Amino acid sequence: MVNYFNSRILLQPNEVPKEWVNILPDLPSPMTPLVNPMDGKPAPPEMAFAIFPKECVLQEVSQEPTIPIPNELREIYASTYRPSPLHRALGLEKELGIEGNDIKIFYKNESYSPTGSHKPNTAIAQAYYAKKDGLEELVTETGAGQWGSGLSFGCNLFGIKCTVYMVRISFNQKPGRKILMRSYNAEVHASPSRFTESGKVFIEKDPEHPGSLGIAISEAVEHSLRSDKIRYSLGSVVNFVLLHQTIVGQEAKVQLEKVGAKPDVIIGCMGGGSNFSGLMIPFARDKIHGTLPDVEIIGVEPRACPSVCKGEYRWDFGDTSMKGPIVKMHTLGHTFIPSPIHAGGLRYHGIAPIVSILHNNKVISSVMHHQIEVIEAGLQFARTEGILPAPETAHAVKETIDQALKAKENNEKKTILFNFSGHGFFDLMAYKEYMTGDLKNYELPNEEIKKALASSEMPQIDESQF
Repeated sequence: MVNYFNSRILLQPNEVPKEWVNILPDLPSPMTPLVNPMDGKPAPPEMAFAIFPKECVLQEVSQEPTIPIPNELREIYASTYRPSPLHRALGLEKELGIEGNDIKIFYKNESYSPTGSHKPNTAIAQAYYAKKDGLEELVTETGAGQWGSGLSFGCNLFGIKCTVYMVRISFNQKPGRKILMRSYNAEVHASPSRFTESGKVFIEKDPEHPGSLGIAISEAVEHSLRSDKIRYSLGSVVNFVLLHQTIVGQEAKVQLEKVGAKPDVIIGCMGGGSNFSGLMIPFARDKIHGTLPDVEIIGVEPRACPSVCKGEYRWDFGDTSMKGPIVKMHTLGHTFIPSPIHAGGLRYHGIAPIVSILHNNKVISSVMHHQIEVIEAGLQFARTEGILPAPETAHAVKETIDQALKAKENNEKKTILFNFSGHGFFDLMAYKEYMTGDLKNYELPNEEIKKALASSEMPQIDESQF
């Protein structure tokens, strides 16, 4: 019999984790360094310090298994939105015909944050460290606007200026996100823009250029180098961002323990890798150490931008204009311009190096889904659980439904955990287009992937120097 009193599992503010989980020492193969695009050698600390807040750089390369969360920062988390709830998806279970049996679905509700997603977990931390460094401005890029909203919120908490370059297609599709960012005093530009040399190259060729995260990153990095009081802030991909997000998985572990559950399947959507990693890293470390050996960890991508499922694992530039550090990751090529799908946060050409290493070593796996079936899953979740998912989050919902139905068909006992990374209340256009029959699927043909990789000037890095 289902215990309905366990459908919403809460923690107290004093149960906010005291440390972040650093998986670098546990990786089954060594982490590759950030590489200087000017000489192809590992980026010296001075270069990284000129781009990111100092403490973030130190965390990027730390080999300590855990890194303490400053008490002041924990208090800010606790006073605003953490710990976030863990829900048993009883309505969805009933809809799928698995109510009361041995298949359970839990979701970590990161839409609980003030901006509606997981992004403030690292945004607040980065703004905190920037304030400690005496900085006056943080500048960033954003796809769907979740990250831009998070950083705007974080900067506003500490009285720091925030400038956001927002991918143009999302800038046009999601006006609500612009309003939210500006309500936190952020300055928001459609990217490509005329405010940077990187943006002018594209906007002068095509005034209606849809943009990409790679282009927006180039603009943000260029902007950040204008003054020693400005730094670049990144919402995904790099190690320290994934580190900050592990607060999600740590809370989920404690919440599941409270109801005597262990996950058999862990699911998250993948763009740059932050929300997926934040949930799965604490469990992945258990899997590597053999304490949770059989857990299946699945990252979900759009078929329009399958960097892990179909990309190459190699060295590539993190941005389109080749201004930022070079990283080794699964990539579709830094010049890749994705189709204008509504899941703007999943349109990055690459993925976090940590995710790439875990995938290569079969600690995690990946799948991809079409936009229409993803939005259908989002609507099913809204009707059964009451929260409309962001298009990105709906990718995880879709795979969760598939895994539950597969377990039902095979008469398996399964506990499924997924990251509800954000709500879709600013993403209504995707659902409107589905309802009016105007939503289209975009699948990237293999020929286009080969073309994108061939047209990108890939760096040749001598790994023997590391």
